[in-house]
Formats: sequence, structure tokens, C-alpha cells
Amino acid sequence: MHDDHFPGLRRRGFLIASGAAGAAGALALAGCAGTPAPGTSDAKQEAGTPKRGGRLRAAFAGGGASETLDPHLSNLFADAARAKALYDKLADYGADLAAEPRLAASWEPDATLKRWKISLRAAVFHNGKPVTAADVLHSYRRIADPKRAFRARASLEPIDLAASRAPDERTVEFVLKRPTAEFPNIMAAFGAYIIPASAREGDFDHAPVGSGPFRLVSFAPGRSTLLRRNDDYWEGAPHLDELEFVVADEESARVNALLGGQVEYAHELNPATARAHEHGGRVTIVRLRNSAMQSFAMKSDRPPFHDPRVRQALFLVADRAELVRSALSGAGEIGNDLFGKGYENYADGLPQREQDLGRARRLLKEAGTDDLRITLDTSPVATGFTEAAAVFRDQAAKAGITVRVRTGSKDTYWKDILDAGTLCCYRSGAMPIESHLSQRLLTDSTTNATHWRHQDFDALYRQAQSTKDPEQRAAVYARMQRRLYTEGPFLIWGFADWILGTARNVRGIEHRAPANTLDWARFDKVWLA
Repeated sequence: MHDDHFPGLRRRGFLIASGAAGAAGALALAGCAGTPAPGTSDAKQEAGTPKRGGRLRAAFAGGGASETLDPHLSNLFADAARAKALYDKLADYGADLAAEPRLAASWEPDATLKRWKISLRAAVFHNGKPVTAADVLHSYRRIADPKRAFRARASLEPIDLAASRAPDERTVEFVLKRPTAEFPNIMAAFGAYIIPASAREGDFDHAPVGSGPFRLVSFAPGRSTLLRRNDDYWEGAPHLDELEFVVADEESARVNALLGGQVEYAHELNPATARAHEHGGRVTIVRLRNSAMQSFAMKSDRPPFHDPRVRQALFLVADRAELVRSALSGAGEIGNDLFGKGYENYADGLPQREQDLGRARRLLKEAGTDDLRITLDTSPVATGFTEAAAVFRDQAAKAGITVRVRTGSKDTYWKDILDAGTLCCYRSGAMPIESHLSQRLLTDSTTNATHWRHQDFDALYRQAQSTKDPEQRAAVYARMQRRLYTEGPFLIWGFADWILGTARNVRGIEHRAPANTLDWARFDKVWLA
């Protein structure tokens, strides 16, 4: 099938760039700036006064013919970027993963942290009708429908939507099932978009009505989406006249479309591509520093990792700098066995862990596992996974540990590792540290891949959630992170850069914005110079 906007070029083909590797998996990320290299920039592109007009074409990996513009079904990066262009949430995550107001102009809890009053800003939907409290409650109740598989349903679980109400058009009073100090994170959850109460189920893909900065012109699932500027957007009309999302599943296709002038923005490039083109002057390479968490996950309830001394030994086996250099081609930063480097409430005062093979051997001997043999599950499902497994196998051998690397299917890897095996390659994108803890490290967490289950740890989380004072709450999170640093189930060895490519005339791209956060894919702030 040929794309209508690029005659003669196939959606998955374009031309194959020499040296370009396959695309990375769809996960989120984070950003801290470093020193720019020629052809790169790590601060917001600010050259000149914003210019109005033109069409920006953005290439993303897509989801095929099953793609939808229903914002509550967003899953891939392309879905999230389209939803952001068409809709708004009550709040969204800033670069440090703290919630920032969007359609919610302000929020205030009561003394119990079980009731939150939300004041809405003056905003209108694309049909000219105001965004009201009734629309907010309708949106959340739709997402929370137990018969539907909407992405944000789990995030909204703490809300008692039957008891929540709208005292007037611009006020929502949310009633929660338990004290929750970080309720704004729930409002910022991935996929928690606000739709009109009048929205009909069959309209999302041909006549979606949101309050976002762009309006729909046309949508061809698996191919392209064309949007036009919304002049009535509450935060100010976009600079661009039009925004087009083009589906190009292969990384090589996105790169060649960018190099050939067929798109101005290419999402999700690999380090080899960045190195090949960042000095050529034809495109701008954007590195979102310190982004996706890279780790090895240990099943803490199974031998040998039920013994914390074995987990501690593996912490000391890892040469993190070598892992970043070899598995990520140097495009990242070393980790310290904690999630969320640079995010709000991150425990950055703990010493950076270094490789110590002698101490690792002593811990293994104390645990009675000085002839340790383990299997490490990996897969080409994500950039660097198979490379990291090979590097770590060789590092472990220096401590007398025999690691057998087992490569699994890309199609079933994420499902398989939740229950099978004892040690696996694992990664995560951007989310608040609170969300990482609640989703992965509590006894009843639904995606607890490490089987870390400790009632005292759960109690600390509940204490943090019911602590109103931010400093005191941060102190509780610090206690939890010290525990994880000492004996936790994640060996977090690095944080990968996330890499984008843009045409040289693109301005306004924010370089300190994790994917799925407020300023990532903010095409309403972009212009063509």
C-alpha cells in the first residue's frame, strides 16, 4: 500500500539507511540536559521569533489498521501524541514527574486527604461548548468502566466515582477511597483525557471532539492523521497551520523520510543512527538525557534471590559504566539501583554503587552459593537488552557466577517475565516514583515482576500517601528507597537517552521532557523557521 502523501514510497519501506538498527520498544522516558554536540541541541530550540503557518509532518511507529483516536485507548507513543494534540487532561507531568495543572486551574484537599476540590479553568471543546465538571465526571466514569480495558482505569481506582460530584459547572469534588496525598498524579495519569459528556462511542475516529490545540481533518488508521490548528485553544493557538502524523514502523523508514525531507520530525531513533547523522548538518539530533530505566529484575521470593545477600552480590558484580557503554552505545547514564533519577522525591544522597568483585564473592560464600549458576532471560524486544545480558554474563563470570542467557520471543516477553524465571532484563519509562512503587513493589501490585512483597514496606507506602507535608512525605519515600538500595529486587544499572530527529528548520522542541509528560510532543509550541 502506498501512502497518499508520499507517492511512490511505501509506509514501511522508504529506503533502508545503512547502519540503522531496528526500532526500540514503546516505553516512556525522561530528560536531563547535557553538553550539545554539533548537530544536536539539549536546550529548547529558541532561534528567532515563533513563525506562524506551515505543516509539520511527524513520523512515529504505529499500531496498524487497529489504530484509534479514542484517547482512553492510547497505548503507543503515536496514540499518546495524537491524543495530546486533540484532548487535554486535568493535569500532566512536568519534566521532574511532578503534576502540573492543565484543565484543572487549581486543586485543594481537605484535612483528611480523602476529598479533593478541583476548580476548572475556562476552556472550550472543539464544538464551542465549555468544558464542565459534568464532562470530567463522565470521562472518569467511562475510563473506570470495569467492562472496558481503558489504560487509565487502574490509575483511577482510588476514586469513589459514585460519591464524587459536581456542585457547579466549574467545580469537581472527588471523594477518594483512602487518604491520597498525591492525588494530582492520578489526574495526570497516562490516558486520563477529558471528553464531552455528549460524546458518542462511534465518533472518536471520524468526528472526535476534544479541547486540545488541534482539530481533526482526516484519519487513516495505520497510515496518517491530519490535524488543523484550533484557534480557540485555551492556552493560545498553535503556531503551525497543520500537523500530520505519518506511520513508519521501521526506524530506518523514519530516518530516511527525515533525511529526504518527507517529514520534519522522526520519533524514537537508536544510538547508531544518532552517531551517523549528528555531525552531518542535515538534521538535528535531540537527546532526552537520563530517560528509560534499564535494569535486571530478580525474583525475590525464589532461590537464589530469596536471600538478600545474593541480590547484594549481583549489585556489586555490575560494572555500570561498561553496561552503558556497550549495551547503550554510551547513550545514557549509570544508575544506582533506584528508579526515577532526577525525578521528584528521588533519593540522590546515597553513594554511587561501584563494582566490587571481592565483596560479591564473600557475600555469595556467606549465602552458601559460591558456585552460583543462574539463567538470565532477555529478548530483542527493547534496545540494549540482548547486549546487556551478554555484558553482564561476562562480568558475573569474574565473580565466579555462571550465567546462562536465554533469549525469549519479542511477542510474549513482557507477559512471560511477570511470572516465569528468576532473573530478567527489564526497563521502564517515565512515571512518578510513587507510581513505580505502587505498581511494582507492593504486595498487591498488579505488575510486581520481582515478587517483592513486604508488609512493612507496604505500610511505609501507605504512610507516605497519607502524609500531607511534602518534606515529611519525601522523608518516608527516602526510607523506602534506602531499603531498595540495600536489598531491593531491581539492579538498575542505567538510564538510556531517548533520541529524536528533526529537520534543521524545526523550532520549539523541548529537550527536557520525558515522553508522555507535558512538554513531550508539544506540537502546539513548535514552529517552522
